[in-house]
Amino acid sequence: MKPTLDKDLDRVTRVEEATFHITDRLTAPGIGLLFLIMAALLANAFVGGTPGAVIVVAAAIIGAYMALNIGAKDVANNVGPAVGAKALPIGAALIMAAVCEVLGALITGGNVVETISRGIISVETIPDTAIFTLAMLAALITAGLLVNLSNIVKAPVSTTHTIVGGVAGAGTAAYGFGAVDWFSLSKIALAWMVTPFISAFFAVVFLAFIKEFIIYRDDKIEAARLWVPVLIGVMSGVFTAYLIWVGLHNIVFVSLGTASLLGLAIGLLNWRLCVPLIRKQSEGLENRNQSLRKMFQWPLILAAGLMSFAHGANDVSNAIGPVVAIVRATQGQFVGDTARAPEWVMLIGAFGLSCGILLFGPRLIRLVGEQITKLNPMRAFCVSVSTALTVLVASRLGIPVSTTHTAIGAVFGVGFFREWYTHRSRTRVDAARAESDVVNQTSNEDDENSSEVRRRYLVRRSHFMTIVAAWIITVPTSAALAAALYGIMYILFI
Repeated sequence: MKPTLDKDLDRVTRVEEATFHITDRLTAPGIGLLFLIMAALLANAFVGGTPGAVIVVAAAIIGAYMALNIGAKDVANNVGPAVGAKALPIGAALIMAAVCEVLGALITGGNVVETISRGIISVETIPDTAIFTLAMLAALITAGLLVNLSNIVKAPVSTTHTIVGGVAGAGTAAYGFGAVDWFSLSKIALAWMVTPFISAFFAVVFLAFIKEFIIYRDDKIEAARLWVPVLIGVMSGVFTAYLIWVGLHNIVFVSLGTASLLGLAIGLLNWRLCVPLIRKQSEGLENRNQSLRKMFQWPLILAAGLMSFAHGANDVSNAIGPVVAIVRATQGQFVGDTARAPEWVMLIGAFGLSCGILLFGPRLIRLVGEQITKLNPMRAFCVSVSTALTVLVASRLGIPVSTTHTAIGAVFGVGFFREWYTHRSRTRVDAARAESDVVNQTSNEDDENSSEVRRRYLVRRSHFMTIVAAWIITVPTSAALAAALYGIMYILFI
């Protein structure tokens, strides 16, 4: 009797464990669905009873769905380096990313939203309001589905590519090639090609500075005590100047000179505050590279937060740009490029990004953390800072760049620079010999090490080609699908 009872209890236990496993997997989608319902209620509260309210509410739901997917996909680009370098636990990384994304979207995201909502196609080029809103809705649905699919199959697809391609494809299907502002689209495409190189340049400059002035100094700890606070001051000063210049322009006019002076003041203040903190942190550390990694932990965390802010400022437009266009078209609000997007739409996009991060981000962060194990805290710091600076500058210019583009550009910039530095730098060679105490190496060992270096970078380049191929097909694919979806919706609703 007792063995039978034990077997029955074991079966009940297994059923309970399976139930908990299934319900745990459904928790995140359930909360995501609740967020979509709240977005619909918020949209109805602002546009209910007005002309076109139904389509605006539908657009708000799809925009919220798009924001969830963007947050889930791109969070790995933002805090993945910090998590992969073991500088930040994944839970803290998610919370920090969510907060910074909301701030970036609400404070500075309006500039790029205008480019998506008016810069590619506008009501002026498609006078029929119904056709224009249908085209924007088709673009939004297509982009949301493609980004969701890319999350499922773990494909390196740019969310910016999907929405820009969708808007261009649906606009062309709706009103011909004349509906698309090809000059604006060409500027966006040019930014896609240039920003990886800009981000790589920033990353190389930071890494070269760290190597020459910290890593390969006789007293590494003393050099870090001197320069790590300086790096933190520079980073916080640039960020402050940008935030004041761009974030406050809708409230009060602040000149670039004034913003720069305020940024300089904040940078100097942070530099002085960090000097005793870094000195205290360095007490008792050995004069080795492993100790430097500990000292770069807080700068890396700060850089990851800055990168999340930059992502919120730039990529919120991918979710709500078409929603803004639909709101204005249905309500006749044909305003200029300098107008601020409706606050309730900005809230949907901002909190959609943060919800996507918190609900669906952990899996992708772990994946990226495993793939970037060669990024120690110093290299990860360079990647995060350069990516954030590039995206911040682009959002100031109103250009929707791809965060994936900039992050990949920074990673490869660091990798190629390390390859060049390893083979060309006399300092690097001497330091490597001093640390390893190797005087003579056989030619076979040299050949083996050289082969290993070539193999390692060849793998990275092959991944790079795969990513580039995905980027190339994303725009035409999203454009074709959006055009086809617009045709179907036109037949059904017009």
